[in-house]
Amino acid sequence: MERSGRDGGDARPHRGSTAPRHVALLVVVAALGLLLGACSNDPGQGSDPDPAQVDAVAPPADDACRRLVPDDLTRTVNATRTVACTEEHTAQTLVVGRVPDDVAGDGPDGDALVAWTARTCAARFADHLGAGESTALRTVLGWAWFGPSRRAWDDGARWYRCDLVGGGPTSSRLATLPGRTRGLLAGLPADRWMACARGASVQQGRRVSCAQPHDWRAVTTIRLGEARTAYPGDDAVERRTRQFCADSVAAWLRYPASYDYGYTWFGAAEWSRGNRRSVCWARTSR
Repeated sequence: MERSGRDGGDARPHRGSTAPRHVALLVVVAALGLLLGACSNDPGQGSDPDPAQVDAVAPPADDACRRLVPDDLTRTVNATRTVACTEEHTAQTLVVGRVPDDVAGDGPDGDALVAWTARTCAARFADHLGAGESTALRTVLGWAWFGPSRRAWDDGARWYRCDLVGGGPTSSRLATLPGRTRGLLAGLPADRWMACARGASVQQGRRVSCAQPHDWRAVTTIRLGEARTAYPGDDAVERRTRQFCADSVAAWLRYPASYDYGYTWFGAAEWSRGNRRSVCWARTSR
């Protein structure tokens, strides 16, 4: 969920709309970097499908590159043909593996599989890019997971695939990835890969790379619990996020007399999938 406020000492948030359906968390989960797969095992084959991958029981190739489009990220099935990673591409496979039997027990649409895959892909995403938890939530890069088609699942396929992607399902187009992506967010990442927004507010603004003209920048995050911490409830999460972001953005802006800030917090569903952070936004063009 996203909120915004103006601060001259006391936070005065304005209630906004709920967060997008995705987010993988970024997503704003989708726009910020983590993409959960769609909630159903969609029969779609993806853009430019490879017949050999459609209904394939055998796992797909690891470390492969593809030219995915935003619509591909709304599905959990994808058979888009691979291309050489030296060619233009918008997605790169981070890991291919087998879903554990206890997770697969509820079928390809089960909550346990979605949650387990989300945690697995998010961890591999951050590790591959050299990103800490905060950076992983503030990048325009994202991840998506895919699994076998229903026919392949019924034939015994139990693989999963995590892809690094250059955006999210709400992007107008996915960004072209460089030929080498390992460590791309280590240290001080280039603005090209960090999340900003252009518009009157965070909630209404269009997500853009910070290398483009913008009005808001995702500058910090707050950790709200540990791995085993129970969800504290919407009111507690929003209150702690608002208080932290009012102070954190002030510090980031070097304590101006007045300033605008926004914040994105995530509910119980994303908490169950491993996200324990909220995102703070500063109104700034830098």
